[in-house]
Amino acid sequence: MSGHSKWSTIKRKKAANDAKRGAAFTRLAREIAIAARQGGGDLETNFTLRLAIDRAKTENMPKDNIERAIKRGTGEDKEGTVLEQIMYEAYGPSGVAMMIEVVTDNRRRTVAELRHVLSRMGGNLAESGAVSWQFTRSAYFAFPSTDLDPDHVFEVAVEAGANDVILGEDDIEVIAPVESFKAVDDALHAVGIDPDEAGLRMIPNTLMDLPAENTVKVMRLIEDLEENEDVQQVYSNLEITDDAVALLEAA
Repeated sequence: MSGHSKWSTIKRKKAANDAKRGAAFTRLAREIAIAARQGGGDLETNFTLRLAIDRAKTENMPKDNIERAIKRGTGEDKEGTVLEQIMYEAYGPSGVAMMIEVVTDNRRRTVAELRHVLSRMGGNLAESGAVSWQFTRSAYFAFPSTDLDPDHVFEVAVEAGANDVILGEDDIEVIAPVESFKAVDDALHAVGIDPDEAGLRMIPNTLMDLPAENTVKVMRLIEDLEENEDVQQVYSNLEITDDAVALLEAA
C-alpha cells in the first residue's frame, strides 16, 4: 500500500468518530447541494450528484439529510444559504504546492481561516494560476489488492480508459481522464471491485520528495486545513512515504 493510501485510511478512521461525524455530514451535504445545483436532482443524468450521494451513504449519512441537501441545491428548499465552490491555491512548508477545495457560504470567513492556518504552519495562499498548472484533474479509484489478480485489474482498468494503474503491496490505485470516470467505475464493479475511494481529484504532475520530518510537517498542515468545515479536500504534490506515515502515527 502506498504511503498516500495508508494516510487516507488513517484519516478515514479518525473522521469516523462521533465528534467529527457532524462536520463530515456538513461537508457531504454541501457537496450534494452543489452537485444538484449544477446538474439538477436527477441521478440518472447527474453523475456528479450520484457520486456525492454514494459517498454520503458510505459515511452512513441519514437519508433525510441527503434529501434536504438535494432540495437545497435544486432550489426547492428556499431557506438554505447560498453556497460557493472555490478552489484556492497555496504553498505549504518547503514550497509544497497545494490546491484547497472549499464549499462555503462566506468567502471572507473562509479565506481568513485558511490564511491563519497556513501562516501558522509556514505556508501562504498563492495567486490564481500560480499552483494549478502543477495538477491535472483526474478520475481516481483506490481499493485493497487482496484476492485480486493485479494483471487482470490492470487490463480491466486500461481497457475502460485508465491511463495509470499503481500496484502497491496491499493496495491498487487507478487514475483515468475525467471523461472516463463512469466507464472505469462500471468496469471495476462489473468484475466485483467496489473501490474504497472513487472520485475526481487534482493529481500532481510531479511529486516533491522531502525528508520524513519535513513531510510530516506538511501532512499536519493538511490535516489542520481539513479540520475546517468549509474545506472539502486538500490536494498536494507531496510524496507521502511509508516512513513519514509511521513517523506521524508515532508522534
